[in-house]
Amino acid sequence: MNKISILPNYINGQWCTSKTKDYLEVINPATAEVLAQVPLSPASELNQAAVAAAAAFTTWRRTPPTERVQYLFKLKNLLEEHFEDLARTITLECGKTLAESQGEMRRAIENVEVACGIPMMMQGTNLEDVAKGIDEMMIRQPLGVAAVICPFNFPGMIPFWFLPYAIACGNTYIVKPSEKVPLTMQKVFQLLEKTGLPKGVINLVNGAKEVVDAILDHPKIRAISFVGSTPVAKYIYSRGAANGKRLQCQGGAKNPIIILPDADIEMTTKIAADSAFGCAGQRCLAASIAVTVGTARQTFTEAIAETAKKRVVGNGLDQNVQMGPVITAQSKTRIEELIQKAADEGANLLVDGRYANITGYENGNFIRPTILQNVQPAGEIARTEIFGPVLSLIHLDTIDDAIALVNSSQYGNMACLFTTSGAAARKFRYEAEAGNIGINIGVAAPMAFFPFSGWKESFFGDLHGQSNHAVEFFTQTKVVVERWPSEWSRQF
Repeated sequence: MNKISILPNYINGQWCTSKTKDYLEVINPATAEVLAQVPLSPASELNQAAVAAAAAFTTWRRTPPTERVQYLFKLKNLLEEHFEDLARTITLECGKTLAESQGEMRRAIENVEVACGIPMMMQGTNLEDVAKGIDEMMIRQPLGVAAVICPFNFPGMIPFWFLPYAIACGNTYIVKPSEKVPLTMQKVFQLLEKTGLPKGVINLVNGAKEVVDAILDHPKIRAISFVGSTPVAKYIYSRGAANGKRLQCQGGAKNPIIILPDADIEMTTKIAADSAFGCAGQRCLAASIAVTVGTARQTFTEAIAETAKKRVVGNGLDQNVQMGPVITAQSKTRIEELIQKAADEGANLLVDGRYANITGYENGNFIRPTILQNVQPAGEIARTEIFGPVLSLIHLDTIDDAIALVNSSQYGNMACLFTTSGAAARKFRYEAEAGNIGINIGVAAPMAFFPFSGWKESFFGDLHGQSNHAVEFFTQTKVVVERWPSEWSRQF
């Protein structure tokens, strides 16, 4: 029997065994195999990381940006060299298919590539002679120590919405991985160590709520990024803001896709299924409500039901598997209870994916794709983020009705329209109240050179992750107004 490893923290350039006596098991959601033990580190160990990061900042911020990005160039190459191993690790601890894990790592690498442009992206502005003999400029300077509190569903990608930009801008950084999926960041930090980054520039502290609260309260931490559920996002935003910190908190979602009668039903169905059931529905950009308009009702309903029934569910490492398990047994139970709640509200279980039994993986947390028909727009299920492979069908008569439904939601992460009409697409893009809009796209995930948007209770803050928003978030502007003595008496 193999000994279960206990994961270390990485603080001030050293791998450190936590002094805690509290651990959680890291479990493969497809097999229930215990992969490792993760320490629930005490606040004192977060403090060690923050003190180390603050000490490293004094030198790191003076390192020219052209030198800082050299470490990112090295990291990009290391990520490429270890690409398959990282993807496999994501699948082992998170459950998604290997192809999905590979796509996740590809997006992580894209963010490293974009952050290598910091010598251009971090530039300020200047103007001579704002008044006689007076020049004015705006420069960007790093904040200091920053931190990220990560979710379970994208253990490889989401930290990279923030980390490369933070350190490229001259900040030092602390990563708190999800305690459910800490293995991927262990391997990423092994690669970061190989880049030769100075001690204290990047730090990793495993843990749960005690570490989160320590991050929110620590006086040396200036900025915090978070991705997770809306209730937790509100908590982090309010507590961190009360302590004077800069925050960007991505919350939950209930993403609608609208299918007009003129849509290409065959392609729309394929895209909608990939959106709703990809990553077992455990992503903030998963389609969770499909709104058919007019005559699209019958054709799309029949097509999506057939597609859902055929989707191959199993261990993400197995060939030809199209959907893996959900993250924990508790998540599986919660999702199945919400499906029953939908039935109790009057929805028809057109495809019921509960109580899935996958041969050879009987202990896995599997739910098959589920289609709920005739969901009530005002009901609880239409408003609750299920975070599982469940698609609710709602029928409306016009595109205006569909847009009204989109805009009535408390969330505003993504909304998508399927149509062949340019006029309808422009109307939807213009009027839909969501931060990420898709036109004939099922997952409107911005590329790394665009910021990841989100409105209403899907986001708390002003600046999002990725691209120029990340640069603005991890820098503070300073305006300098200059006049030199030789100008004081000059005659104009």
